[in-house]
Amino acid sequence: MLAFDIVGWIGSFLVVLAYLLLSTKKIKPGLNYQLLNLLSAILMAIGLFPRDAWFSFALQIAWGLIAIFAIIKIKKHSRKKTKK
Repeated sequence: MLAFDIVGWIGSFLVVLAYLLLSTKKIKPGLNYQLLNLLSAILMAIGLFPRDAWFSFALQIAWGLIAIFAIIKIKKHSRKKTKK
């Protein structure tokens, strides 16, 4: 169980770090921010899985899917921009 706890704590740290970096304008709300969100959601979901905390697990899945959607949108936009 300790390994799951460590992974979950790393995920929690990353989501707070992403928010801190965004709030202090050290990072833009773009690809890097969304990648941090996705990684944090994955790590927190892994940490939650053995605990049967399904409501929190579902939240992390939703958080990760939103990040994936945003990453796809950012990638499509950057491709269109480079084609012009």
